[in-house]
Parts: sequence; structure tokens; C-alpha cells
Amino acid sequence: MPKGPTVTKYDDEDLDDERAAPLKTRLSEDLFDMMFAGCTHENFPAGRHLFLQDDPADRVYGVISGTVEIAIFSMGGRKLVANMETPRSLIGEIAVLDGGRRTATASCISDCVLVSLSRSRLFDRIERNPPLARAMIDLLCARLRWVSGELGDQALLKIEARLAKRLIFLTGLIGDRAGWVSISQSELAGFLGATRESVNKTLTDWRRDGLIDIKRGGLLVKKVERLEAIANYEDD
Repeated sequence: MPKGPTVTKYDDEDLDDERAAPLKTRLSEDLFDMMFAGCTHENFPAGRHLFLQDDPADRVYGVISGTVEIAIFSMGGRKLVANMETPRSLIGEIAVLDGGRRTATASCISDCVLVSLSRSRLFDRIERNPPLARAMIDLLCARLRWVSGELGDQALLKIEARLAKRLIFLTGLIGDRAGWVSISQSELAGFLGATRESVNKTLTDWRRDGLIDIKRGGLLVKKVERLEAIANYEDD
């Protein structure tokens, strides 16, 4: 990871790095094109829900551009952000594959361009193109590993370590050319399953110590190595 605010953008050659694990849930360009060949590009504005948790599933989506948030909600309305999906990611494949209901809510957090396939067309393309079947198995395994890692972090790491890992990950995933990540403190809290107050206190301390910078609706990691040290600290 480079020093200063320079951003490292993960690509397909970085997939041995655990911080890039969610990118394993993207299809390669050729397989993505194979799966969604002939599908119409659809525009979705920021704030639009693709589907809600527990909805019946009828389509799988592919991201052409933009970012889609995947979130889980409790019965009382508490929100936990499970992931953010970026170009060449699949969205909603679990419920479409097993015929069950949606396991999470998918929402566009930026203007998005998406493609989609019905369940019947998805199975038809998988059966006609064996590499797609292997890719779907790899994708599901990657998602399971990601979820297992997140559960481990929730159980074993302090809020500071979890927040540091999240900021490093988001910088590589959706940081702009200057390194700024467009995300609110409430959204960060949702990512961690933590309170906004605890996230705000930690970020304020890090800003005072020069590890990060903050502006309205955005954060910038200034000292990556310091955050990596925090991220690697386990609470005994």
C-alpha cells in the first residue's frame, strides 16, 4: 500500500490480498459479457432500491457502472451494511440460484447502470456455458469467505481495528483519484454495526492525530501504515 493519500485501486491481479476479497465476487470481463450478452442497459438513480430484504427473487443484476449498497435490516430497523458492489459485480444471485427470498436490501448509492437476467435465462446460460458455472461457484465461495471474515472481525476486533480495516478497504474500492471516500459517518457506522457516536469519536481522534482528514460526506486516509497497524491489533 503506498504512502500518503495516493490510492491503490485493486484489480484482478490483487486477489490474494484479503482486503480485496470482495473483488473476487466480480466476474472477469469476458464472463460478465457472456452472462449478460444482449441485455439492455438500465439507468437507476441514486437512492433507488433494486429489491428489499425478504422480497421474492426473480432477477440477478450485473453492475456496469456505479455503486450498489447491500444492507441487512433487523426487525427493529437497525441497519448493517454488508458490502458495496462495483462494476462487474453480481447482485442478488443467491436468492435467484436457490429460489428463496432476498437475503438483503440492494440500493443504489450513486447513479448506476445495470443489466439483469431472469432466473430461467440465468440457468439457461450457465448450462450452455460451463465456465459460467465454475465462475458462480468461485463467486459464492468468495462471498462466504468474506462473510466469515466479517463475523470474525465483529467478534475479535475492537471498533478501532474494524474501522481502520474498513477505511483501508473503501479507499481501495471507491476512493477517488485524490483518495477521498464519499461516505457519511452514519454509513460507516452501518458498515460496522456500531453506533455513530463511537465512529465519530474514533474519527475525531484520528483526525487530530493526522491519520485522516474529514470533510462533509467524505474521508481521506493520510497515513495508511498507521491505520494498518491499528487494523492488525486484536483485542485480547
